Amino acid sequence: MNILKDKVAIITGGGTGIGKAIAKIFSSEGAKVIIASRNQENLINAVNEIRQSGDEIIDYYKTDVTNTEDVANLFSFAFNRYGSVDILVNNSGVMEGNPIDQVSDDQWEQVISVNVTGTFKCTREGFKYMKSKGGKIINIGSIAGDSPRMFSSPYTTSKHAVRGLTKSAALDGREYGISVSCLNPGNTMVERRSDGRSGTGRDEGPEILIDAIDIARTALLMASLPEGTNMLDATVLPIKQEFIGRG
Repeated sequence: MNILKDKVAIITGGGTGIGKAIAKIFSSEGAKVIIASRNQENLINAVNEIRQSGDEIIDYYKTDVTNTEDVANLFSFAFNRYGSVDILVNNSGVMEGNPIDQVSDDQWEQVISVNVTGTFKCTREGFKYMKSKGGKIINIGSIAGDSPRMFSSPYTTSKHAVRGLTKSAALDGREYGISVSCLNPGNTMVERRSDGRSGTGRDEGPEILIDAIDIARTALLMASLPEGTNMLDATVLPIKQEFIGRG
């Protein structure tokens, strides 16, 4: 359908999981996609996989989203290569959990640095390229930003912060036609959870999962809405997943 024809999209954490699924569907709909992460091998594998499916335009740029210079270079690469930055998907994230009295400084700082500071730095840079013509920013949150599971204080705190950052950036962006949204996945099958077990906190045993493509389809809807329209917040989860009042 080419509903994103000629749009230029940056997707962080794009080498695996939800980010790769979004890259696939965006590129299949005509977008020029740049995926980014710290793991160059994953990026190369994802690009090669997606290119095999057709005429998709996709490239990669190795990026640490916590590093200001890396982030600036990522956006400069995208702009210099394709002449625009129209869509940003902030998907880079890490997941750590322990009982709160056993959470180390390193665990806390790693999660907050990637999930919150990285999202902020990419959003800040995205605004510089979008203020003159508008654009769409989609932050990948989590249902943990609304209803946490036990032993997940770093991750849960980070996803609450992402929702707050989304709302604040949405206010800052509306004058310039920049929409900022938060997409909150429930339990999703990704590489790091291919055994179907809990990725953070205590071991909950086997859990019901949805496919990453289900999250990607929602991201596509958000990215393809008309100018002046924003889906501020969306939650996508398995019908049978415990959510309200889970523990």
